[in-house]
Amino acid sequence: MHDMADNTRTEPSAPTGDAPRPHPVRAVARAVTGWAGAFRHRLRAGEPGSLPVILVLAVVWIIFQSLNENFLSPRNLSNLSVDIVGTGLIAVGIVFVLLLGELDLSVGSISGLAAAVFAVLNVNNGVPEWLALIVAVLTGTLAGTVQGFSFAKTRVPAFVVTLAGLLTWNGIMLSILGTSGTVNLDENGLVAKLTSYYFTNHGAAYGLAACGTGMAFLASYLDRRRRKAVGMPHRSLRDIAARTAGLAVITFAGAYVLNRFQGLPLALLIFLVVVAGLDILLRRTHYGRQVYALGGGVEAARRASLSVMRVQTAVLAVSGTMAALGGLFLASRITSVSQGSGSGVLLLNAIAAAVIGGTSLFGGRGTTWSAVLGILVIQSIASGMALTDTPTAVQLVITGGVLFAAVVIDSLSRRSQEAHGRA
Repeated sequence: MHDMADNTRTEPSAPTGDAPRPHPVRAVARAVTGWAGAFRHRLRAGEPGSLPVILVLAVVWIIFQSLNENFLSPRNLSNLSVDIVGTGLIAVGIVFVLLLGELDLSVGSISGLAAAVFAVLNVNNGVPEWLALIVAVLTGTLAGTVQGFSFAKTRVPAFVVTLAGLLTWNGIMLSILGTSGTVNLDENGLVAKLTSYYFTNHGAAYGLAACGTGMAFLASYLDRRRRKAVGMPHRSLRDIAARTAGLAVITFAGAYVLNRFQGLPLALLIFLVVVAGLDILLRRTHYGRQVYALGGGVEAARRASLSVMRVQTAVLAVSGTMAALGGLFLASRITSVSQGSGSGVLLLNAIAAAVIGGTSLFGGRGTTWSAVLGILVIQSIASGMALTDTPTAVQLVITGGVLFAAVVIDSLSRRSQEAHGRA
């Protein structure tokens, strides 16, 4: 989301004397022309950003709204904002692995395992919910750490290690659930409320919108000041203000829609906080820079004295943790855990969400917000299909087509970057 139109440029010097101010309409026209030119330049350079997936999302929404007027209703959009959370959290963890140019095939099984651990501890053995929840999340962290260490130590491709993990964790989950097969959760319990609780006070949604917009502006302004201090190209204040205004329109419109139904969902709040926190971890910390560097080339990273083993292990640990969190939210949505938890198309949807959102399969490019955009596209298609009574088979075909288009764009972008000496 942050790289949608990263047309950084040096701010022009202020006019001197009594030079006439430019006409507002002409100024806006020049700004639009400049953004369009910058976007064309980014396309030629193989950096399309998030605009293609935003356009796809807009097309999906327009089509389904024309087919069923309830698609963009406050109720459906509110349900959509909750439905994206479980798979979206798993997709965020996948982003970390894809940044290394690797793939984690075990996230579905880990999500089911974590949910099973929670259900058996809490429902069958009477362990307090908060403690069972912590143990379940740590189970995902441990599983991811084991896979990460195995991958880093043996240098076997991650998809092979995690494929073995997929089978192993799924077997352990089936063993934990036993012959009963299904465990029903307390509908008034802590985990169930993760997806059923809403902040009905209108100030909560608007407050989140204001906080998110303000933090985005502050981050852009501080980045501009740092770049300007060292003489690097930087965005103008007008550009930052325009971006902030656009974000404000989107966030406050979203808050208005949510308040027209039941208010701000707790699940959406947790999701956005986690995504924003991990985005800061990736883009603003030494660890995050190591992840991107490792995605650019393992040997180059080793020669730069980066702790490759530690970073690779940590990335798979993050993926396992996010899979466990996602599994708990998925269990919360249906208030039960069964032998089918974590199976089906969950893994495929999580990977597709990360790739469709703009994370490169070749490593080194993508953000946590990529997963948010991707899962919005996938879940919007699923929601629209449900409203229009379209068979699931058609939904899978459409999602597969969108995924294929995203992979093609990623491949073409990679070639363009190589042609420009940037890959």
